[in-house]
Amino acid sequence: MDELSVEDPRPLLTQDGRVPFPLGRVCPCCPPAGYAPLRGSAPLGKVTLYDGRSAWAVTGHALACELLTDPRLSRERAGRGFPVVGGRSARGWEEGVALVAGGGRERDVRRLLAWHLTPGRLGSLGACVERIADRLLDAVEAQGPPAELVSSFALPMPASVIGALLGVPEDEHGFFQACARRLLEKGTADEAARARGELGCYLEELVDRKRREPGVGLLDDLMRSDAPAGPLGRDELVALAGTLLVAGHGMAAGMISLAVFTLLGHPGHPGQWAVVRAEGASMDAVVEELLRYGSVSDGVARVAVEDIEVAGHTIRCGEDVVFVTPLINRDGSVFARPDTLDWERSARPHLAFGLGVHQCLGQELARLELKIALRGLFGRFPGLRLDVPVGDIRLGPTAAGVTGLRELPVAW
Repeated sequence: MDELSVEDPRPLLTQDGRVPFPLGRVCPCCPPAGYAPLRGSAPLGKVTLYDGRSAWAVTGHALACELLTDPRLSRERAGRGFPVVGGRSARGWEEGVALVAGGGRERDVRRLLAWHLTPGRLGSLGACVERIADRLLDAVEAQGPPAELVSSFALPMPASVIGALLGVPEDEHGFFQACARRLLEKGTADEAARARGELGCYLEELVDRKRREPGVGLLDDLMRSDAPAGPLGRDELVALAGTLLVAGHGMAAGMISLAVFTLLGHPGHPGQWAVVRAEGASMDAVVEELLRYGSVSDGVARVAVEDIEVAGHTIRCGEDVVFVTPLINRDGSVFARPDTLDWERSARPHLAFGLGVHQCLGQELARLELKIALRGLFGRFPGLRLDVPVGDIRLGPTAAGVTGLRELPVAW
């Protein structure tokens, strides 16, 4: 089996004998081999974060379901050094979201966001997502093989979808995409700060324009005086829009690139798209299994606000807890043959989007994007194949704390 390049130079164990978290992947679809000790200590172990802090690591599915719904674990980022999953994160936007979450307004804001992402609303947005996918695939087809799918499809598609959701004018989607890509690309802290600043300036100007000339979109609804949370201010709107872009764009782009790689060139399961077609698997089942198997998110973090007795251990008040999604979604007590792709399994219990009141609000949109992306891509190019050896595919974490491919060269 060819190995894929990885850019994580840390030893498999830190000086305190614990696994560092997160580790870079070798195969983009599989948990790092360095997580083996955590699998052995399931459902609860200990890790060392990138900044040297110790954290509890939840790796068992049942325990994750229990703790993700436990009010004694908080996701509140204000007031203390909240654990960050990875050195490069969307920290700048996360801190801004505290403006929205304060004073009990988070529940009302989440309710409005959830309304925009209901099946009924997504039905109308689905046609927009299909148009975006078709337009991008038209350009890929016009260019002719070979093509690089990350830059031409996996990244711009979710950015345009988020832009449409927010109410970004269609003729500004290109600039919006460029800002989003610079924010998500791996680079220095200064480069990330400049990207945030550029996008922040654009969003501030967009909010000001919408105040003068209201239009249609999530931002317009959030600034209305009769909004459930009350009209949000400029800083709140910019923080919320930036967070939606980082979270929604980063995860969707990672999902699309990993899904296409899994279907085309997974070293352990080659030719999976042909298997999907031969078995007549439903696209819904394929999407759920890809979400479970790939688990693009490294994990989510929480802080204990009370002592918690669980799994024979005591999580003390103030201690950090991380949920290791790639291991949780391969818990053999829930998923038979968890390291094998199975297009007929019921993979919906996976926790790719979290659980509880803070689970990802955009999960149905993410599913819709992935389904439309795969259907459009393989429908347009039924002979799609990797154009480079598996070992030449490069990957790495993005600013959003998810795993995705840097490039995906293909031909047809």
